[in-house]
Amino acid sequence: MDTKERNEKIELYGRGFDLLKAALAEVPADAMKFKPEPKEWSVHEIIIHIADSETNSALRARKLIVESGGLLMAYDQDAWANELNYHAQSVEDALEATRIARKTTYELLKTVSEEVFNTHWLKHPEFEDPYTFDKWINIYSRHIPGHIEQIQNNVRLWKTQK
Repeated sequence: MDTKERNEKIELYGRGFDLLKAALAEVPADAMKFKPEPKEWSVHEIIIHIADSETNSALRARKLIVESGGLLMAYDQDAWANELNYHAQSVEDALEATRIARKTTYELLKTVSEEVFNTHWLKHPEFEDPYTFDKWINIYSRHIPGHIEQIQNNVRLWKTQK
């Protein structure tokens, strides 16, 4: 990934929380816990998942900077949603955790040298190839926009079943 493309993705990453807040403003309160299918997530669960994922991604970015060649922890997002009882967790707290994780990591990314972006990597148990900053940026610049589509789809389905 060249510097221009990386910077564009970092800027998208930096806008992620604001995009999420704008999307959530369109979600009726009654639609928050609607699940399109039993094994699919509600908007409420999506928000808690985003907070868990974003705090993990913030740690991963820092490990990429400081511990090149180290090992990352994988996690089973569906098990987390079930075992941590996402519907019992606070949406407001999850949004605040997401906001802080995104803000601090975005600010940190703007200070990372080209050498770190181009040479640092980690071992991820779910990937055979090294987990590079390019892989991290590709995943997390798209993470919130991907869930915004999921949220909008949930609301559409909720409206048709209402």
